[in-house]
Amino acid sequence: MTGPGNSASPYQSSAMPFRTHERPATPDVAEGRGAPAWKARVGQRPMVTVATYPDYLSAQSAVDLLSDEKFPVDRVTIVGTDVRLVEKVLGRMTTARSALAGAGTGAWFGLLIGILLGIFAVGAWWQVVVFAVVAGIVWGAVFGAFAHAMTGGRRDFSSASAIQANTYSVMVEAEYADQARQLLRTQER
Repeated sequence: MTGPGNSASPYQSSAMPFRTHERPATPDVAEGRGAPAWKARVGQRPMVTVATYPDYLSAQSAVDLLSDEKFPVDRVTIVGTDVRLVEKVLGRMTTARSALAGAGTGAWFGLLIGILLGIFAVGAWWQVVVFAVVAGIVWGAVFGAFAHAMTGGRRDFSSASAIQANTYSVMVEAEYADQARQLLRTQER
């Protein structure tokens, strides 16, 4: 029997771009760079904060403005600081509400399947669509109610989560920082 250390091992072959128990060679590693180009840029070039904004949309607008002015935006990074998860409770979740939500999802899924099957139906294609929608509603409601019942009352509310930061900094590679500041100042006037 041959093992991984034996040169006659079936695991070692000249056709494979990597050795046994090693990561496969991707083009960036095979060429000796060791990381994708974007990772090398972020990790090796000094970045400078050119502007700070209270919300993400303002930071995004600043980068869009730089892009409109033909600035090399691949040299820009938006960094959120003091990041936190905010979960907004939308309401109480009951088995009936879960069944209703499941029925709605099932109706859409049934409509999709019904249309796809209805294309190939001979004669009354609309009956196939109606049956698929009704079946989707029933199965969706059953699945939604069952899924909620299986939580055992541990999560009897619905919510929406969002990640927020206190401030958003637009950072640019140091060699482009003065140009970015000048473009942003020109647009503020």
